[in-house]
Amino acid sequence: MNQAKSGVDPKLLEILVCPVTKGPLDYDAEAQELISRQAGLAYPIRDGIPIMLADEARKLAD
Repeated sequence: MNQAKSGVDPKLLEILVCPVTKGPLDYDAEAQELISRQAGLAYPIRDGIPIMLADEARKLAD
Protein backbone atom coordinates (compact mmCIF):
# COMPACT_ATOMS: atom_id res chain seq x y z
CA MET A 1 0.00 0.00 0.00
CA ASN A 2 1.64 3.23 -1.15
CA GLN A 3 -0.24 5.79 0.93
CA ALA A 4 2.46 8.46 0.64
CA LYS A 5 2.07 8.60 -3.13
CA SER A 6 -1.74 8.88 -3.24
CA GLY A 7 -2.22 10.56 0.11
CA VAL A 8 -5.38 8.50 0.72
CA ASP A 9 -5.74 4.83 1.59
CA PRO A 10 -6.83 3.04 -1.63
CA LYS A 11 -9.18 0.79 0.39
CA LEU A 12 -10.92 3.91 1.71
CA LEU A 13 -11.34 5.25 -1.82
CA GLU A 14 -13.07 2.00 -2.83
CA ILE A 15 -15.84 2.39 -0.25
CA LEU A 16 -16.42 6.16 -0.29
CA VAL A 17 -19.44 7.54 -2.16
CA CYS A 18 -20.78 11.05 -2.62
CA PRO A 19 -22.82 12.00 0.46
CA VAL A 20 -25.26 13.94 -1.74
CA THR A 21 -25.95 11.44 -4.55
CA LYS A 22 -24.52 8.21 -3.04
CA GLY A 23 -22.79 7.91 -6.44
CA PRO A 24 -19.18 7.08 -7.31
CA LEU A 25 -16.24 9.41 -6.76
CA ASP A 26 -13.17 9.99 -8.93
CA TYR A 27 -9.86 10.64 -7.20
CA ASP A 28 -7.89 13.65 -8.47
CA ALA A 29 -4.41 13.13 -6.99
CA GLU A 30 -3.02 16.38 -8.38
CA ALA A 31 -5.76 18.58 -6.89
CA GLN A 32 -6.18 16.33 -3.81
CA GLU A 33 -9.94 16.12 -4.32
CA LEU A 34 -12.64 13.51 -4.69
CA ILE A 35 -14.89 14.42 -7.62
CA SER A 36 -18.61 13.65 -7.75
CA ARG A 37 -19.59 14.22 -11.38
CA GLN A 38 -23.27 13.48 -10.59
CA ALA A 39 -23.42 16.20 -7.91
CA GLY A 40 -20.98 18.54 -9.66
CA LEU A 41 -18.89 18.78 -6.50
CA ALA A 42 -15.26 18.28 -5.55
CA TYR A 43 -14.59 17.23 -1.96
CA PRO A 44 -11.19 18.33 -0.58
CA ILE A 45 -8.63 15.95 0.88
CA ARG A 46 -6.69 17.50 3.77
CA ASP A 47 -3.72 15.68 5.31
CA GLY A 48 -4.88 12.45 3.66
CA ILE A 49 -8.42 12.77 5.06
CA PRO A 50 -11.35 13.23 2.66
CA ILE A 51 -13.67 16.00 3.90
CA MET A 52 -17.04 14.55 2.87
CA LEU A 53 -19.22 17.54 3.70
CA ALA A 54 -21.31 19.25 1.02
CA ASP A 55 -20.61 22.60 2.74
CA GLU A 56 -16.85 22.06 2.28
CA ALA A 57 -17.12 20.89 -1.34
CA ARG A 58 -16.16 23.05 -4.30
CA LYS A 59 -18.70 23.37 -7.12
CA LEU A 60 -17.32 22.11 -10.42
CA ALA A 61 -17.27 24.53 -13.35
CA ASP A 62 -19.64 23.57 -16.16
